[in-house]
Amino acid sequence: MFRGLSVAVVVPAFRALPQLPRMLAGLPAWVDVVVVVDDASPDGLGRWVRAARLPRVELVTHTVNRGVGAAIVSGYEHALARGADALVVMAGDDQMDPAELPHLLDALVDGPADYVKGNRFLHPRAHDMPWARRLGSAALSALTRQLTGLRVDDTQCGYTALRASCARRLPLHELWPRYGYPNDLLGMLAARGARVREIMVRPVYADERSGLRPWHLLVVAGVSLRRWRRERQSAASARSTMVCAKRSA
Repeated sequence: MFRGLSVAVVVPAFRALPQLPRMLAGLPAWVDVVVVVDDASPDGLGRWVRAARLPRVELVTHTVNRGVGAAIVSGYEHALARGADALVVMAGDDQMDPAELPHLLDALVDGPADYVKGNRFLHPRAHDMPWARRLGSAALSALTRQLTGLRVDDTQCGYTALRASCARRLPLHELWPRYGYPNDLLGMLAARGARVREIMVRPVYADERSGLRPWHLLVVAGVSLRRWRRERQSAASARSTMVCAKRSA
């Protein structure tokens, strides 16, 4: 428990076996459950988790690779079924500093906020991020701000904390399954009036391998526009239904 919240850490994992043991070992003792989602990783990651029999670590397995967004949804659903109050996402490749986890949860409680995102650009070591990644993240953040109205500067940071009560209001089955899921999720949150906050986190780059490619920028832009159109259509339909109901009355 953390300040009265039952905390689940969701760990989407694909080709992360070299870093995963180190990442799991660094988690605070007060984390209630750790949900590792093996997204059909070919490196034996799932077998290692089963064999290790680590306390509080539970494994969810995808038989085919579905993408990081889909892995997070599977982890969220498992954590919600376990009754968690706060759903944290931390990458299996050890890119998130566990010492900063209390800060995310403090922001969730004290904000108050429904969704807290890490912001690597606020950190003094922001230039540790590769320049191409910084540039791409800044461009996608600008687009997301324009489409959602949210004040977010580092949309692509995956270090997040989500209130379970808010997660239950989201159409998680619609979440984009691969790169672009953070922008899609922010679009869902904005459309439902969720309170979103960013806090400073340290960018960590060591021996992990990034799967980000330049063409992903176009994909993510398309995903963001798709969500914007979908939420506008949904809102228009809801308004039309209300008008019809009033006229019938």
